[in-house]
Amino acid sequence: MAQDELPRPDQLEIATLGPCQFDSPLPRSLTEGDGIGNFVPDDTRVLYDIEFTSHRPPNHQLAFERAGARAKMFFDPAETRAAIVTCGGLCPGMNNVIRTIYYELTANYQVPEVLGIRYGFRGLNPSEGLPPLVLTGDFVDNIHKVGGTVLGTSRGPQEPAVMVDFLVAESINILFCVGGDGTQRGADALCKEIKRRELPISVIGVPKTIDNDIKFVWRTFGFFTALEKATEVIDSAHNEARGVENGIGLVKLMGRESGFIAAGATTASGQVNFALIPEVPFALEGDGGLLGKLERRLRARRHAVIVVAEGAGQDLLSNTPDAYDASGNRKLGDIGGFLRDRIGDHFKKADLHVSIKYLDPSYHIRSVAANCADSLLCDQFGRFAVHAGMAGKTDMLMGLWNNMFVHVPLELATGAKKQISPESDLWASVLSVTGQDRW
Repeated sequence: MAQDELPRPDQLEIATLGPCQFDSPLPRSLTEGDGIGNFVPDDTRVLYDIEFTSHRPPNHQLAFERAGARAKMFFDPAETRAAIVTCGGLCPGMNNVIRTIYYELTANYQVPEVLGIRYGFRGLNPSEGLPPLVLTGDFVDNIHKVGGTVLGTSRGPQEPAVMVDFLVAESINILFCVGGDGTQRGADALCKEIKRRELPISVIGVPKTIDNDIKFVWRTFGFFTALEKATEVIDSAHNEARGVENGIGLVKLMGRESGFIAAGATTASGQVNFALIPEVPFALEGDGGLLGKLERRLRARRHAVIVVAEGAGQDLLSNTPDAYDASGNRKLGDIGGFLRDRIGDHFKKADLHVSIKYLDPSYHIRSVAANCADSLLCDQFGRFAVHAGMAGKTDMLMGLWNNMFVHVPLELATGAKKQISPESDLWASVLSVTGQDRW
């Protein structure tokens, strides 16, 4: 489904494994801790569009199923075995989600055993020789204080039939898949094989992408941490640029198809003169291009800071590879190195000495521990995911819509990325902060 295309009401329906017959062991006080007051009735909905006018009333048929603890469960906790898998690139908060899911299952739902799947979907293939870990309180107790994932990760799918065989052999009733678009596509394929075999196994997706580009998730965990760290790097680049005559700080940030980190950090820092994102093509040559504007900026102010998202300007790269990684993502050309070299060449021809400081902090940013805001979000995503799994929901992703946690069908949430609209308030803020013209 295209980004701006409205879903149909039937596309928002959540699959379930069957009737819920077991009483929840959660006391009312614990459900209040989730901020939902008490158990959520299964027919509670969150409107897709909360904005309306007198001429356009809200569409009550277009609504997401609200997340939260249910009074009745599909799974008997005493007979339930759950597993957690983390996939794709690193992102601040992955360990927080693992920890929260473990404690919610064991301490609150009294599930006796939770497994950790090692190295992504590879751990669901016995031929890889990666037996799962039995998680314990001692193992997960302090993992939220470190970055990365204690379970390991990998990219790429495994054969759904092989993964389902593994779940059956290991008596796993609920699988929590923590990952981005590629991971959730793999989880959806897994669900289709489970449904074909008519097995009572729940698969719950937890959205993980530092780029903040998953549809129907207003903010993914790790994004605010990335903004915080990226802003620090931008400020350092600004100091470097100001420290010499005609200094240029060039910072490349994450953002394959969506420029949320570049735009957000640019606005937060307030020290950027040019922000380049995938959603807004830019010219390089000519008076209206980046090089001409940069030259005018240097001659007037003697320093400049440029922030570029990794997916920006790919049309300018003649050697952009036509290849894809194991997760199905198109491999990108190095826009940061390209701009560094072209800027250097331009000013040599203009006989203007410049000092370019190029910073690419991507691996540092994605591997740090989550900050306070993201730690809280991880806790919420993890708990709501457990509530959904225990209630027998399946083939769904935890969403965050209109500031409320909701259930989103996996098929609807995957395929197209959330992107910045050039007409949005966010991009207007970037233009205002940088002073750059529209290209």
